[in-house]
Amino acid sequence: MANPTDVIDRQLLAFNNRDIEGFVACYELEAKVVQPDGSFLASGRDQIRERYGELFDRSPELKAAVPKRIEVGAVVVDEELITGFNLPGSPTEVHSIVAYRIHDDLIENAYLLA
Repeated sequence: MANPTDVIDRQLLAFNNRDIEGFVACYELEAKVVQPDGSFLASGRDQIRERYGELFDRSPELKAAVPKRIEVGAVVVDEELITGFNLPGSPTEVHSIVAYRIHDDLIENAYLLA
């Protein structure tokens, strides 16, 4: 088993390159992306591809940076600074916390906490 941060680093690289297939490949088939209110932003690779594919297509300047990271076992918590967002009704910059649960070298779930 690889270090849990390895898959997060691959996902971050794919995000910054707006590589939707590389991004989706970091997630388990039935992975969930959970919003702060507990609802699902996406459930499963197909929805992840749809949601993030739209973001990647509309946001040519999209970039994420991770100034702080905590790793405890199979959980990785990142502070993320995202710039270049270009979706209707969304700010152009996002400062957030994301907790990732890793299983078998893939992201099992991602929890958007702020």
